[in-house]
Order: sequence, then C-alpha cells, then structure tokens
Amino acid sequence: MVLREGVAGPGELLAAQELLDFAWGQLRAGDSLFDRQVRHPMLTDPVELYAHFARGGYRHRQLDELAAHLGSLDSFRAIEMMQNRRLAVANAQRVIDPGYRCDWAALAADTWLGATPEPWMINWMTGYNVTHTVFHLTDWGSRPDGLPEPLADYLATWLPVWADIWQEVGQWDLLGELLIVDACLRQPVCDPGSWQQLARVQHEDGLMPRDSEPVSPDPHQAFKDNEHTAVVAVVAGTVTLSRSLGVARATV
Repeated sequence: MVLREGVAGPGELLAAQELLDFAWGQLRAGDSLFDRQVRHPMLTDPVELYAHFARGGYRHRQLDELAAHLGSLDSFRAIEMMQNRRLAVANAQRVIDPGYRCDWAALAADTWLGATPEPWMINWMTGYNVTHTVFHLTDWGSRPDGLPEPLADYLATWLPVWADIWQEVGQWDLLGELLIVDACLRQPVCDPGSWQQLARVQHEDGLMPRDSEPVSPDPHQAFKDNEHTAVVAVVAGTVTLSRSLGVARATV
C-alpha cells in the first residue's frame, strides 16, 4: 500500500521497499510459495500472500501460471471458507491476473455486510469480517466503485457509529481497520477525531497498542502483541492520506 499510493516520504518508501525485498528473499523469490501451492493445491494462502508481492512488482512465472490454472477450476473456487475470505482469494487472483473474472456482486451478497443486516447485531469478530469484505471488494481503496451501492449507503450510515463504539471501548486495532474502510468509500464519513484519538494512544517509541489494556514491559512480547496494529496503522494512514490529497489510485 505504501508503494502503491506513493504519498509517504523518501525514508518510508525506502523502508517499505527494503521490507518487501527482505520478505521476498525469505520466500526464495517465490519458490517457497510455488512449492507449497503445488503440494497443497486446495490451499489458498500461497496465492493470497503472493498477490501482495505481485502488486509490488515481484513476479514468479510458474506461480503465475499455476494460479491462473487453479483459478479456472470449479474445485478451487468451491473451497469452503468464510465469505470475506473468498473475496480475499478472488482479489488476489485479480491482482495477479488483471484478466481474472468472477461474479463480484454474488460474492459480496454472500457476506454479512452484503445482507445489510441489523447494525446493532455486529460484534467484534464480525467487525473484522466487515472491514475485510470492503478491503477486497475495493482492492484496498483502489476501486471504490467495487462496493455495491446498497453496501456503500449502509456503511455511510453505520460506519461512523461503529467507529465511535470501538473508540469508546478502546479497541484501537479494529478502529484503525474501520478507518481504512472509511478511506475505501466514495466519500469518507468518519469523524476526524478518531484519528486524533489514535495519535494520542500511540507510544513515544511509535508502538500502536491494539487496545486499552496495559502493554507488556517486555519489548519482544509488546511487539508480538501489537504488530498487527502497526500494519493497520500504516495502511490506514497511507490510504487516508492518499485520499485526502486526491492522489489517483493505480489499479491493477
């Protein structure tokens, strides 16, 4: 996201590139993902993970071919999983192969968000499911029109309410994900005060706590407990800044 949006400073862009280079090296330039996908063709995580590297310009020809083949199989498309996860696989296929086609409206309709249900029934886990439904339908904000109009209208009404609720109870990780959703909409709707709150809870060393519980004094444990929130904060800040600056999204 940092490299795609291009709104970070030179230091942040360099850090993002170096992190991707390192991770790609750890995966043996994609060979590890390819080997795993060959041995376990009904697993989707190799394709899902590879998509993030493909977005950054790292390609593995054999894995490209294998992903295209698997994506054409009824068996692969019918793997049983959470509906928002099915969207994740479809979006990964779309990132890897821009020619990939599927019924996005049908996939969206099968999710909890797609039912535009009673908003007060949402719980903590469903909140994350909602956010990921939006992430994959819009490819993390690059395709805001990928969100069907009824879902966009529903979120325009209830997203600010949910953000207020999880801000009130100090669930900073989920609040950050909801702010990413806000930046994926055609028009953001959340109160900017939520960003001010996140800035207030960030530690001086940069750590972004996942919730309002005390952070472990052990640096290793503190990192493990809060590493996901660091990623959430980077993505939220990047996509929101890009949106506020009016940067044209690059679709793949």
